[in-house]
Amino acid sequence: MFFDFGIKDVIDIVLVALLLYYVYRLMRESRSLNVFIGIMVFILGWLFVSRILEMRLLGSILDKLVSVGAIGIIILFQEDIRKFLYNLGAHRRMNRLLNVFSWNRRWHRDADTKKESIMPIVMACMSMAKQKVGALIVIERTMPLDRVAATGETIDAAISQRLIENIFFKNSPLHDGAMIVSGERIRAAGCILPVSHDLNIPKELGLRHRAALGISQESDVLAIVVSEESGRISTAEHGRFSLRLSAEQLESILTTAFSD
Repeated sequence: MFFDFGIKDVIDIVLVALLLYYVYRLMRESRSLNVFIGIMVFILGWLFVSRILEMRLLGSILDKLVSVGAIGIIILFQEDIRKFLYNLGAHRRMNRLLNVFSWNRRWHRDADTKKESIMPIVMACMSMAKQKVGALIVIERTMPLDRVAATGETIDAAISQRLIENIFFKNSPLHDGAMIVSGERIRAAGCILPVSHDLNIPKELGLRHRAALGISQESDVLAIVVSEESGRISTAEHGRFSLRLSAEQLESILTTAFSD
């Protein structure tokens, strides 16, 4: 049996290794790595007891725990599982494949429509940067932000420079939260975002930057931050920062985001 080893077995081992590696990365990002390691140790112990040592009594007890534990894992890691499935469906290659069959995607708009949505955001960010007005704008992409939008006030208005600046005006009741942009409209403002606890974030970056990084780690959004202290413009995407952006760089990043 040991020498009956073919190409299917190699593919099987590689796929399992890739799956475990992806789950490991997901758990590490969600700060659940110790739980993941504990589960792997338990599974290895269960296989050793039931398959190698063939202890019937202890093996049957562990079998029951594994069958019940599968449901517990789904409940415990429901957000991580949801993120995994979203990432799988929102993968760039998957989106390109879907584009072959669908020409009416929300983010595929002509150049004039993109310009009308992008330029007000760029101009508002540059204006607020000059005045050192803090702002946090989140561009929704393939992953819906219903839960985040529910934490703020519904706006449902066309994107305009004046409206963005009024929302983030220092005396505005909504200026401390995040603005959610969905499609060609401002969906909500004053929203609460999850804060990243990444220890590698530079100390000079404040809470807005941590919130921008946090939401970018949990979904495929583009988060734009205007620093209240320095007036610098930054973006967070896929858990990474782009700092000290110019108007041209911000416009290029937004154009890419609105085209994906």
